[in-house]
Amino acid sequence: MAGVAVAVLVSGLIGGLIGFSAGRPTPTEASIAEIHEAEAERDVQQIIELTGMARRTGDQISPIIRAIKQDAEAGRMPEASQVRQWQQTMRQQLDQFADPPSGTTATNVARGGLRGAVEQAAVAVDTVALAATAPVPGRKDHLLLAARQATLATTTWSVAAAQLDQINIDAGQGHQHVYLDTGQADGAFTPDGAAEGAGG
Repeated sequence: MAGVAVAVLVSGLIGGLIGFSAGRPTPTEASIAEIHEAEAERDVQQIIELTGMARRTGDQISPIIRAIKQDAEAGRMPEASQVRQWQQTMRQQLDQFADPPSGTTATNVARGGLRGAVEQAAVAVDTVALAATAPVPGRKDHLLLAARQATLATTTWSVAAAQLDQINIDAGQGHQHVYLDTGQADGAFTPDGAAEGAGG
């Protein structure tokens, strides 16, 4: 009986050791887990920084886009000095996207969408500048084209803003609504009505 008890005890210890060893991650698995954790932390930081940059950029370009649309509706050419200031502002906003960090696909999509919207808004401003050099009868057409480009910029931004909202939710930051304040734009996404910072 004593021999049987010892055998059972030894078998139990061996089984326990095997189970413990099987449950422990290998050095390779542990390294992979650490890399994934570091990537997740890095992505959260990128999302926070991108959201802040989007808010600042939106504050800068919203008044410009709104003014372009209003001027086109009124058939009014803005002052040349105003257009030059707009162009300078757009260059500054585009510079922020010049050297983007490497992020996850979802974050890169949001960043790329925002950049595309700013580029489109910059084209709208350049079209307004071109209108000033056009013959007077054709200036209204140039302004209307600029307004269409500005509307496309708003629509593009809204898609990127929806993506930015989603990645913030996925990263545990809650809803972050970073949409342009430019008036209604056909086809543009709008905030979902959830409170800022609320979970998904």
